Amino acid sequence: MPIVVNLDVMMAKRKMSLNELSEKVDITLSNLSILKTGKAKAIRFSTLEAICEALNCQPADILEYQSE
Repeated sequence: MPIVVNLDVMMAKRKMSLNELSEKVDITLSNLSILKTGKAKAIRFSTLEAICEALNCQPADILEYQSE
């Protein structure tokens, strides 16, 4: 898949656990885990905005395009 999700990298940089991010963003652990592992097919802008706010980052810090 050409879109790579670097959520785990940003969480490590911010020293934030999956549980803590889940609480701050108000998203279930299972949905956050699906996103973190790159298995998600889509993400709402409101969810992306909440994650970026919680991690104090930009969308490009989380999502990356890699050509195949």
